Amino acid sequence: MRPDISVVIPLLNEEKTLPALCDRLVGVLKNLNRHEVIFVDDGSTDKTTGIIEEIIQKNLLQTKLITFSRNFGHQSAVSAGLEHSSGEVVVIMDGDLQDPPEIIPSLIQKWKEGYNIVYAIRTKRKENMIKRLLYSGFYRVLQKMADVDIPLDAGDFSLMDRSVVDAIVRLPEKNRFIRGLRSWTGFSSIGVVYERDERVAGKTKYTLRKLFHLAFDGITGFSTFPLKLSEYIGFSMTILSFFSGISIIILWLTVGIAVPGWTSLVLVLFFLGGIQLFVLGVMGEYVGRIYIEVQNRPVYIIKKKIGFKE
Repeated sequence: MRPDISVVIPLLNEEKTLPALCDRLVGVLKNLNRHEVIFVDDGSTDKTTGIIEEIIQKNLLQTKLITFSRNFGHQSAVSAGLEHSSGEVVVIMDGDLQDPPEIIPSLIQKWKEGYNIVYAIRTKRKENMIKRLLYSGFYRVLQKMADVDIPLDAGDFSLMDRSVVDAIVRLPEKNRFIRGLRSWTGFSSIGVVYERDERVAGKTKYTLRKLFHLAFDGITGFSTFPLKLSEYIGFSMTILSFFSGISIIILWLTVGIAVPGWTSLVLVLFFLGGIQLFVLGVMGEYVGRIYIEVQNRPVYIIKKKIGFKE
């Protein structure tokens, strides 16, 4: 029998947060009829897998486990959870308890009101100022650039109807940006505001490098604006160079002013060279994405599954 709700939780070295996460999930889900909790271990090197196996043995939750052969990334782990979920609705949340499980009933209530997608809107982030600024800037730049309407300050923490999940699972692309794909489906959606907590324990797995990589995936996956920007820059530099050349010729013919020495020439060359490399880099980012799609490698490889019917 299909469960009412599936909760998908990607994990990477979360042994310190799992006991508290389990306790809070039990408190929330015990009031729901049928549920399943799908933990996706994204190549953890600590005791994460062992702790989840203990949770399964205690039977406190209807728990299932997917273990990857290595670390494939957060978005791949979420994709695996979606593909293996069977609930009428699916909730995606992180395992560090920055996404509080207590918000789940509010998400379900909005779904019962008729919305297919209910996304959680983060307020009062309790991270350092640099990360807060980067997150805020990224969401606003993405909303301006993206070809679809991606809500501000809404991460992966959300509830999706089975129809939405099935639509996302059918998408063939390898570079996955779930919150963008969620908006791209076009189903009715609404936001629920919540206060994002600090990590209960452990260290964040999203380093600045991973955050920038996620930002590039979001921008290049849902917008061609960087390519258009490259075109605009190239055209502008061509016009500027043309008028600069005309001005120099006029000055030389009328008043005999010679072109200054090498300094200005070298500066211009460096500037134009930088513009060219920037444009090539943007084009390379899109070509790289095409290359990955053409390879058609799986988004993840599963080493072990527990709790699933064959």
